Amino acid sequence: MRYLATAVALAALPLTQSPALAQTGSPVIAEGTTLDVTAEGQTTRVPDVATIRAGVVTQGATAAAALAENGTRMAAVLDALKRAGVAQRDIRTANVSLSPQYRYAENQPPVIIGYQANNNVSIRFRDIAKSGAILDALVKQGANQIDGPTLSIDQPDAALDEARTDAVKRARARAELYARAAGLTVSRIVSITENGQNDGSTPPPILYARAGLAAADSATKVVAGETDVTVTLSVRFLLK
Repeated sequence: MRYLATAVALAALPLTQSPALAQTGSPVIAEGTTLDVTAEGQTTRVPDVATIRAGVVTQGATAAAALAENGTRMAAVLDALKRAGVAQRDIRTANVSLSPQYRYAENQPPVIIGYQANNNVSIRFRDIAKSGAILDALVKQGANQIDGPTLSIDQPDAALDEARTDAVKRARARAELYARAAGLTVSRIVSITENGQNDGSTPPPILYARAGLAAADSATKVVAGETDVTVTLSVRFLLK
């Protein structure tokens, strides 16, 4: 948690305080000192969703051979995910590619020597405790390309609102500090602008551990920890 830069500006601030007054053609003008404060609000949550990108890369002398081998091994990977209890809605294809492999020689054109097929799926786990076991199952079933897990919050709206509330409180506390130092008081908030947010989807690096390294059936452990949810606001105050 921290306060960001603040700036003070002296100005006569014209504001229409009421729609009813505005309709009469006689707006009420407020004059005073404006104070701009930028503050970051924060709260913490334990991530409840893990996302892993996993797939199979295969080689073949022909494009058909590479694709056929890839399809067989990928089917085994998908079956393993279903057996592990991953819902169909939480599995989606992320990438499918087929590319030639070349041999290069000096002063000679490249020669195709085979093909490489790649099929990746993105998998969401709503039980993070199962992530390590599923990673191990994927490897055993032929997955040879794995990225993740990335941990996040499934429904971050409530946490973001907590961070917004915290940011406003911090901005007001800083405004009152400046007002006292200047011999003024905080009259009210003029405007609030949200400059950015982190909904917990960019948490600190994931910690991995191997239980019983000497054991053949050792399991990968994923430690979720906590992630910060933050919102940055710019708040303009009227001082008198």
